Amino acid sequence: MINPLHIAQSEHAIYLLPQMANRHGLITGATGTGKTVTLQVMAEQFSRIGVPVFMSDIKGDLSGISVAGGGNSKVAARVEQLALTDFSYSAYPVTFWDAFGKQGHPMRATISDMGPLLLGRMLNLNETQAGVLNLVFKIADDHAMLLLDLKDLRAMLQYVGDNSKDFTTEYGNVSTASIGAIQRGLLSLETQGGEHIFGEPMLNIDDLLQTDAQGRGMINILAADDLMQSPKTYGTLLLWLLSELYENLPEAGDLDKPKLVFFFDEAHLLFNDAPTALVDKIEQVVRLIRSKGVGVYFVTQNPADVPDKILSQLGNRIQHALRAFSPRDQKAVNAAAETMRDNLALDEAAAITELGVGEALVSCLDEKGRPSIVERALILPPTAQIGPITSEQRAAIMQSSLLAGHYEQIVDRESAYEKIKQPKATTAETGPTTTPTENGSWLDGILNGNNNTPTPARRRENMLESFGKSAARAIGSEVGRTLIRGVLGSLLGGKK
Repeated sequence: MINPLHIAQSEHAIYLLPQMANRHGLITGATGTGKTVTLQVMAEQFSRIGVPVFMSDIKGDLSGISVAGGGNSKVAARVEQLALTDFSYSAYPVTFWDAFGKQGHPMRATISDMGPLLLGRMLNLNETQAGVLNLVFKIADDHAMLLLDLKDLRAMLQYVGDNSKDFTTEYGNVSTASIGAIQRGLLSLETQGGEHIFGEPMLNIDDLLQTDAQGRGMINILAADDLMQSPKTYGTLLLWLLSELYENLPEAGDLDKPKLVFFFDEAHLLFNDAPTALVDKIEQVVRLIRSKGVGVYFVTQNPADVPDKILSQLGNRIQHALRAFSPRDQKAVNAAAETMRDNLALDEAAAITELGVGEALVSCLDEKGRPSIVERALILPPTAQIGPITSEQRAAIMQSSLLAGHYEQIVDRESAYEKIKQPKATTAETGPTTTPTENGSWLDGILNGNNNTPTPARRRENMLESFGKSAARAIGSEVGRTLIRGVLGSLLGGKK
C-alpha cells in the first residue's frame, strides 16, 4: 500500500489517499490566496510516489518546481509552525511544453484529431457556421483527405465553397457566407499563432506518462502565459488533450495510485458560453476517465464556475479564501460552503471569508470513497523553489530532456492541401492516377465519379506506415477511406 499524501495540517495531518486521487478534485479560491502553491505541493507529492502530472503555468510561477527550494523565510516559518520534522528541500523532474514552441517542446494537434466540435468553439462559430464546418469535415472524411494543419483546412474550405453545387445533393446546402466566416476565423487564429498549434508530429500521450531514474513521476508544465491571450484556444487545447488521454489509455480499474494527474487551471474558460452539447461531452469524459486511471483537478476561483453535473464528479475539495464585498459575492460564498460535507463545529461560510494565504477548507475522500468532514487547515509548504526559474535554467532543462529535438522537427507530409492543389501525375512506376477534369486536381476526379485509381503495393505500405500514429487514423475494410476523430471531435460522438 502506498503511503497517503500529506497535503495539509489542522490539529492533525490531512491526507489525500492515492487510491482515491483518480476520483477527481476541485481547488478554488480568490486571486492571491494560495492556489498556485497548493498546485505545486500536490504536484510534488504525486511525483514523489511515481505519478506523472500535467499542469499549465498561467503566470510562469510553476517552473521553480524543477529546482530545490531554500532561502524563503515564509516557507521556513511554515515548516516551523507545523513542526515538520521530516521536511527537506528537493527538485523534481520536469518536462516543459509550449504550444508555440518558445518556452518548451512544441505541443501540437492535427486538425482532423481536433475535430469540428472543438475547432468550432475555438473559432467562436455560430450554429449555422458550425454545421458547415461539420459538412466540410464529413466531405474530407468520405474522400480520405487528411486535415493536418491550417493550410489543409483552408484548402478544403475553399474547394468546397468553389464547388458547393457539386456537394449539395449528397451533403446538403453549403453556405458560402459561412465558408467565408470560417476562413476569416482561421485567419484570425493564424495571426494569434494558430499555425504552431496544428500539424505534425502530434503529441504522443505516452510522452506525458514518464518517470525518472529514481521512479519519480514527470511533471509536465505547459507554458500558458502567451496561450492565455486567446482563452478559448487555451481551453480547447487542454480539453483536446484530456480527450486524447481518455481515448488512448486502456481501462485500468481501481489502482493503488493514478497513472496521471491532470490539473486544469483557469477551468472557468472551459465553460464560458460553452454549448450544452460540449458540456455534456466534457461531463462524459470526466465521468469515464477515472476508469483509465487519470485524476482530473479543476482549478478556478469559485465552485460556481463549474457546471453542477461536473461538480458532482469532483470528490476531493480544497477551498481557499473568497471575498464577499457584495450580495452576489456573499451568495457565492454560501454556495461554496454548501459544496462540502458539513462540520458541525465550523461555520464554513464565515471561515471562507476569514482564511489567510495558504489556508483552506479541505475535504478529501476516505478509503471507502466518502467525503471527509471539512476541516480548516494550513497547506504544507513546497519543497521546491517558489517562483519562476531563469531562462538559462529553462533552456538547460529543455536541452537535457529525452524529447529534445523530436517535436521541434516539423513534418509536412501529403495531405488535403497537396492533393487538392497537385495536378495529374502519371509515372511508369505507379501508373495513371485519377483522371483529371478541367483544373486537373485530384479531388475533381472524385467528384466526377472516376475513382478507380489503382493503388500499387509500395504506395499502400507507405500510406499505412505514415498513418501509424497520426491523428487522422485510417481504419475499416477499405483502408484509407474513413477518417475518424476523438470523443470530443467526432461527428457522431464515438471514440476511436
